[in-house]
Amino acid sequence: MSTDLLLPQTTALDATSLGVRAEELGYDGLWLGELWGSSAVVRLTDIAAHTDDVELGTAILNVFSRTPAVLAMTAATLDDVSGGRFRLGVGTSTRKSIEDLHGMDWEAPNPVRRAHETIELTSAFLDGDGRVAYDGEVFDVQDFPSLDADVPIYHAALGNANRRVVARLCDGWIPHNVPFPDLEEAYAYIADVMEETGRDATIDVAPYVPAAVADDPEEARDAIRGHVAYYVGNGRGYENAVAERFPDGAAAVADAWRSGDREAAAGEVTDEMVAALGVAGTPEQARKQFRDVAAIDCVTRPMVTVPSNASDELAERTIEELAPAAY
Repeated sequence: MSTDLLLPQTTALDATSLGVRAEELGYDGLWLGELWGSSAVVRLTDIAAHTDDVELGTAILNVFSRTPAVLAMTAATLDDVSGGRFRLGVGTSTRKSIEDLHGMDWEAPNPVRRAHETIELTSAFLDGDGRVAYDGEVFDVQDFPSLDADVPIYHAALGNANRRVVARLCDGWIPHNVPFPDLEEAYAYIADVMEETGRDATIDVAPYVPAAVADDPEEARDAIRGHVAYYVGNGRGYENAVAERFPDGAAAVADAWRSGDREAAAGEVTDEMVAALGVAGTPEQARKQFRDVAAIDCVTRPMVTVPSNASDELAERTIEELAPAAY
């Protein structure tokens, strides 16, 4: 079983030290997110310099704030300095992040089209034939050579439109807040589109697996509640993904969050939702739950994901207890 880790982004836990420790604990891959405050690219470069074999990836870089050319140069360089260990994970992020942080237009022309063109053009820049030319709705480029770099591209697609992008263009899929019991059906849609388009490829499925380990199972479940509330409250795509299985629950969480009551929003995340969207409990309970997610037929690289609201102590405990070395 492959076990990856999404490195938590906290002020107290150093990402490079955690990355070195995670490699010692037997994690197969390390991923790092990026929203605000710290560059995933710079952090991963430092981790690459201090590790030997563990694979590295971004989960995720948004497709708005870097052009395909910058993404391609970044991916090719990180792959080079890591000795071929890098995977480029991208996604649309959220309207809040794109408009209020980056000052860009979420609907220009729309997030899915931007994701499609960004991934298609980044792939051409990385490993295309000859000189790259592209004429799209978002990007129009011409007459630059590809970089001759073989870097897998993963997409954090939620809805069907974005999953079609995975089916047509990507090497991997990073689902987040797609309830675990629904992963097979969601992946089947990707497989069907691949068959319809005649694409013969293998898609890695690397779901975020929000995870919390504590001696008190309720403490662990509360960490997952806070994680789910944050994402459902901040992004319509996440809300819609959860609502596929829990329509009333997702709406209650989102309404409470957007009213400003974060505690009430977390309280609306039921035990059933926690079980379908995360791994939580004592070490033994959490390991079994994580194995169950890893055993889903389509899953290839489950990603231990420590909730951002977890304490540093809970984060370190979770990383230790769910590491391959702990089994």
